[in-house]
Amino acid sequence: MRVALHSFLHDGRETGYEEAHRTVPDDLLAALQRVGITEWVIWRSGRHLFHLVDCADFAAAMRELDGDPVNQRWQEFMAGYVERFAEDPDGAAGLGLRHVWTLTEQAGTEGPA
Repeated sequence: MRVALHSFLHDGRETGYEEAHRTVPDDLLAALQRVGITEWVIWRSGRHLFHLVDCADFAAAMRELDGDPVNQRWQEFMAGYVERFAEDPDGAAGLGLRHVWTLTEQAGTEGPA
């Protein structure tokens, strides 16, 4: 499952956010992998962040991470940078952006390896 997310940075926190992600703590990386997240990519445009997450079950992974002290510490730290996530009741777990179109699905070909 691939989920796209959209979040917003607090004004003026763009550089700090990028610096904080230069070295994400190893225990957080382990927690993400433990809940089944195999990839998390983030792009930034101004204060807008666009995330692409690959995992077996995004909603289950988020439920597991909610109670994880490692993730709770990271989220408290990130709260100084991230204003909020966009919510979409039609998306995965209420956060994922609504999927509209994929080239490889329409063309009947495989995506990137």
